[in-house]
Amino acid sequence: MMYNTGARVSEMIGIRCRDVVLEGQPAVHLCGKGRKERSVPLWRPTAALIRSWRRQIGDPAGDSILFPNRSGGRMTRSNVTQRLGLAVAIAGRKYPGLLERPVTPHTVRHTTAMHLLQSGGDITVIALWLGHEDTATTHMYVEADLAMKEQALMKLQPGTATPGRFRASDYLMSFLQTL
Repeated sequence: MMYNTGARVSEMIGIRCRDVVLEGQPAVHLCGKGRKERSVPLWRPTAALIRSWRRQIGDPAGDSILFPNRSGGRMTRSNVTQRLGLAVAIAGRKYPGLLERPVTPHTVRHTTAMHLLQSGGDITVIALWLGHEDTATTHMYVEADLAMKEQALMKLQPGTATPGRFRASDYLMSFLQTL
């Protein structure tokens, strides 16, 4: 859900069951910084996992927290970081290189932004997806990687002008001298 939505930790821990739409086009309604609300589409596999999760926790509805802590209340930031650490440890068994990298909830958010950019997403759409008011904020997330830079380079045609030094014509020189 974090990767699918690119949500901030504060947004994730605040999701209530009523905020998730699983019929039709699945989506989640997030409440971000400054109480700004946005909707983010969910992939069908993410929606299926959410359906399964809701059944697992007793199919709560309405104001119930979607991802509660063990006492049923709202998770804390450290709970989310700890859960992510456990998931990274499990994934690290199959992908050992993952264990050499610091993976935080914010890393997941950056990854979402980069993958949206790499799949051809427009920067303004990515900004809306992440809940950024200004695309300048989004630019910090989506530094182009080397492969993207190489693709851009391949689209450019080498210049056909021969290198040399500019030499102004006599007419231009006389005009400039009259100024």
